[in-house]
Amino acid sequence: MMQNPAALVMAIAYIAAAIAVFNGFLTTIGQARIACAALEGIARQPEARGSLTSSMIISLAFAETAGIYGLVVALIILFPNPILSNFYHLLV
Repeated sequence: MMQNPAALVMAIAYIAAAIAVFNGFLTTIGQARIACAALEGIARQPEARGSLTSSMIISLAFAETAGIYGLVVALIILFPNPILSNFYHLLV
């Protein structure tokens, strides 16, 4: 029997925040792969440098927004924690 149900909600929230922060790590790996592929393309065809560079910058921007969204979700889960406040209202 569970003594404090709020502790379970907080533990699940911390696990969810850790998964959201792990998104940032995966985003970094994705950005490295994008830059690596662009540099390899530029090395193979130097005349396509302009189009490859612009495509790389757009791709890096999309990848970075995914990491920022993960960070924002983790901060929302950890600090304001709407799940826990709703759970307290159900208990009272």
